[in-house]
Amino acid sequence: MPPDPFTGRPTLIQGPRLPSPEDRRHLQHDHRRRLEALARLSAAAARVGIGTDPDDDLVLWEADEVGLLAGADPLWHELSEAAREFREHLPLVSLADFGFPPDAGDLLAECPPALRPVSSGVEATAFESAHDHSIYKFFLPRADGRIGGTFAFRRGEDHALHADAADGSYRAMLEKFDVILRLDGMPIEVVGVTREEGVLITKQTLGRLLSEGADTSGVQPAPLIPIPSRLLRAHRDHPRLFFLDNTPWLVADLHSKNLVRAADGELRAIDLLAAPIPADLIAAEPLLHDWLLRIAADPRAGLLRETHDDDL
Repeated sequence: MPPDPFTGRPTLIQGPRLPSPEDRRHLQHDHRRRLEALARLSAAAARVGIGTDPDDDLVLWEADEVGLLAGADPLWHELSEAAREFREHLPLVSLADFGFPPDAGDLLAECPPALRPVSSGVEATAFESAHDHSIYKFFLPRADGRIGGTFAFRRGEDHALHADAADGSYRAMLEKFDVILRLDGMPIEVVGVTREEGVLITKQTLGRLLSEGADTSGVQPAPLIPIPSRLLRAHRDHPRLFFLDNTPWLVADLHSKNLVRAADGELRAIDLLAAPIPADLIAAEPLLHDWLLRIAADPRAGLLRETHDDDL
C-alpha cells in the first residue's frame, strides 16, 4: 500500500480509483475492528467507574493515560491495554500534519495549499487533496463533546415510532462509516483524531457530484427497505430500514448531496444518517415487531400479515 501524503501511513484510497474487492474487504474489516476495540475500551472504563457518555474523553485518551494505575490493579491494567489497542485503530494526528497553521480556528479560512475546499456542512468540512485528489473530511466536535448526528427514537400516537435527529457521538460516527461501506458506498478510511481539538478525520474516494436537488428516491441502495408510514415518522429524507448483523437500523438522508457518481458509473453514498432502532421500543409495538420479523425473512413482506380464506 502506498503512504498517505499527509500522515505517511499506508492507504487504500487514491483519488477516484475504486479499491479492489479484496481491498474493500480490508477496509470493512478495519472498521469492524475499530468498533470492537472501542466497545472493549468502553466496557473496561465502565468497570472502573468511568462514564462513557459522551465518549470524547475515551476516544481522545493517550495510550498510557492510566499507566501508573495499570500496574496496581487488574481492572486498571485491562483498561490500559484496551486503550492501547484502540489507539492502534484510531491514531492521534495533528491538524499540522495536513498543513493547517497552529491553533487553526477556521479550517476554510486557513486552508493550506495542498487542500482545496469542496463543501462545509453542519457535521464536517471536506477538502480535495492536491496530491492524489482524494477527499478528506474533518468532523468538528461541539463544545459539549458531541460530534456528528444520530437518531433519537420515541413512541408516538399517530405512528408507532418517531425518529428525531439528535447530536451524535464518536461511536455513532464510526458506526456510520461502517454502514456506508456495507451499503457498497464510497470507500472510507478513518485517518485519525486530533488530540487537542477532537477533530475526526476521514479519507474517501473521489466521486462526481449530482445536480443540486436531484431526485434520489428511486436510486436508494438496494439493501434498504422502505418503511410503512404507520410504523415510523422521521423528519429526514428517504427513511429506510437496514438490517446490520440482524439488528434493524434506520438509515436516511441519502439525498442528492450524499450520493455521488463513482468511477465505475455507479451511484454510491458518501454520507447518511443512521442509528439502530431500540429493541425495547420494538417490543412495545406489536405491529412493528411483527413486520420486522417478517421483513427480515422476506423484504417484500407487507405491513399486515396475509390471511388465507381457510383462516377466515
